[in-house]
Amino acid sequence: MQPQDLALTIFGSYLREPESLAWSGGMVELLRLFGFSTAASRAALSRLATRGLIARTKRGRKIYYRLTPRASALLVEGDRRIFTFGRSNDRDVESHWTILWHWLPEGSHIERARLGRRLRFLGFGLVQDGTWVAPHDRGKEVTELLHALGVADHAYLVVGEPTKALDMRTVIRQAWDLEAMTERYEAFLAEFGPYRAERLRGQLDRRDAFFVRTRAVHLFRGFPFLDPEFPDRFMPQPGLRPQVISTFEELYESLRDNATRYFDAIARGDPGMANSSGEHIDSAEQAGGSVP
Repeated sequence: MQPQDLALTIFGSYLREPESLAWSGGMVELLRLFGFSTAASRAALSRLATRGLIARTKRGRKIYYRLTPRASALLVEGDRRIFTFGRSNDRDVESHWTILWHWLPEGSHIERARLGRRLRFLGFGLVQDGTWVAPHDRGKEVTELLHALGVADHAYLVVGEPTKALDMRTVIRQAWDLEAMTERYEAFLAEFGPYRAERLRGQLDRRDAFFVRTRAVHLFRGFPFLDPEFPDRFMPQPGLRPQVISTFEELYESLRDNATRYFDAIARGDPGMANSSGEHIDSAEQAGGSVP
């Protein structure tokens, strides 16, 4: 878990209203809940700003952050993938696969890295240098991606039906690590499955609700990079993915209110309670009174 990625998860989960602001000191305190030092947290926020994903604004002596239009667009795209994950039609895998070839010019290191990351998020696996494959028809998404990165003139895309004369498991084994995927699913269920019990969720105060929900969202965000949504018959443990999805959805909704209240109290400086014990928390005191 990297602090930059986690910070973006937090912004995306709790600060989506246009022009909404989060206090930098509060964000540092929230990242500290997950074990990151003050220095690492501030560096992560600074790097997100340098990447153009968050923008700084100053009010009095305090620094606040907001999402940039670029970040908002990426989060909308991510939400579309995450909240439809696991709901694809299995028959589409039998009839449609997408193949991308690209030959990016020398010096296109940034574009190559961004393309690779976005392709993996769309479910693509790399079979050899410059050649990516994915089950399902991803033509529209990839075409938009190639144009957005300015590399459409250096790529070619094919959507077609795989031959039934050869076993597609050969490609699957080469391009994806199904065992690692299964291990990540099992770990997710081991950590978060117990919270499906209403009794256990009821024991969480607002800080704990924020921690559990945010960690669940962050880890779930990684699954589209690993799992291109194969039908269960290709999976080492059929039925495992649906359990993960239903667990995520239940925690995401049931812990939303308390987690959001905690975020608002710490990062947005809203008056009120940061936990359910009746203790009022001033966000400046909570973060040690510092003004990053």
